[in-house]
Amino acid sequence: MNPNCAPAQGENAAPAFEAGLHAEGVTFGAEDATLLRRIDEEGSLNAASQQLGRSYSRTHERIEALEAAFGNLIEPERGGSTGGGSELTDRAHELLSRFDRLQTEFSGITAVEETVYEGYVVGRDGEIAIVWTPAGKLRALAPPGAWRVQVTIRADTVTLQAPTEAPPAEKTSARNQFAGTVQTIDEQESVAGVELDIGATRPLRALVTATSAANLGLEPGSEVVASFKTTATRATPKR
Repeated sequence: MNPNCAPAQGENAAPAFEAGLHAEGVTFGAEDATLLRRIDEEGSLNAASQQLGRSYSRTHERIEALEAAFGNLIEPERGGSTGGGSELTDRAHELLSRFDRLQTEFSGITAVEETVYEGYVVGRDGEIAIVWTPAGKLRALAPPGAWRVQVTIRADTVTLQAPTEAPPAEKTSARNQFAGTVQTIDEQESVAGVELDIGATRPLRALVTATSAANLGLEPGSEVVASFKTTATRATPKR
């Protein structure tokens, strides 16, 4: 699956670039992200089609094309010819997260903030360390022999979900999962920087697209679940 961008221009518009994820000759773009998010909100492929002003058959065909390239994205329930209930798979949520990160890269942001927690390695599974931090235990890649460490979490690797939508940590590839409360949100044109209170000595920083922030209704005091992958989390020896 290759991230890329494609020129998009209207009749009299200057060239622009749109983020897209590519696989098997299919491009997952902004309209596809909107479709998946609407399915997630409505809980139905048919309802999502109506909200977006599209025919059910056209929406179904697009989902089939995306799934042929990217894998299973929705779990349908029986509901007749007009479609029944549907929910997004973990793969779909991961695809949306990757697309969001790609959009932030194309937004012109050159520096991404990081959160650093100091901690101690309390367990290991090969290269993966279980680290105790003020936020609680988390999983990170750590060099052999490291004990006292600093764990670095890039803001653009943190995914935010509503508490009712977050899958159990053991059922997703994002094994690090923390419930938190939004402290601050810095909304820009394309992205939003969010600081979360997760019970640690310093807030966890997240960088999400403006669309995601709006869909989640983020504002100070909002309850969310933050998750990030073990492979995106680095623990380095504390000197």
